[in-house]
Amino acid sequence: MPAQSFKSLLSDIRGCSICADVLPLGVRPVLQVDPSARILIAGQAPGRKVHDSGVPFDDASGERLRDWLGVSKETFYDQKRIAILPMGFCYPGTGRSGDLPPRPECATAWRELLLAKLQRLDLTLVLGQYALNYHLPNAPQSVSEAVREWRRDWPKVLPLPHPSPRNNIWLKRNPWFEKDVLPVLRKRITNILGS
Repeated sequence: MPAQSFKSLLSDIRGCSICADVLPLGVRPVLQVDPSARILIAGQAPGRKVHDSGVPFDDASGERLRDWLGVSKETFYDQKRIAILPMGFCYPGTGRSGDLPPRPECATAWRELLLAKLQRLDLTLVLGQYALNYHLPNAPQSVSEAVREWRRDWPKVLPLPHPSPRNNIWLKRNPWFEKDVLPVLRKRITNILGS
């Protein structure tokens, strides 16, 4: 049986209804991907605002992430340069302390198939616990510890704290992140993208 084409795979994902009966706002996969992408941003799941717009990181988290990377919106949303694949493609709903975890069915059904199409990746940025568990299973299981040990899988993979405004306290308690990690990250991004 021949391998599924990228276009066909993406069409299947856009039409996915695996979790339709449990998603509070229905199915709306939000991702950005192209086989020529050089950087992968592996996130958690879209929030409510992103669900509404259908644009990945179309919120305050995205503004901070673009600043961390040192890229313009135009570069960030160029799918031929940067792929954005959350662990769950649809908004999972809200719980007592924020958004619910990404639905596990999504990664099981689609992640390996998509990653197999991304043969040109030079850097994977891992945001949050669920992406950390998947992409760096042997790293410290605390996001904070994994970020502190950022050189462990560098320059191919870099764990990052989530860029959400909810992490302002973490950023204030860990000034080394902006001082030591971000300049190195920005340089690597520039080298990869040639911008």
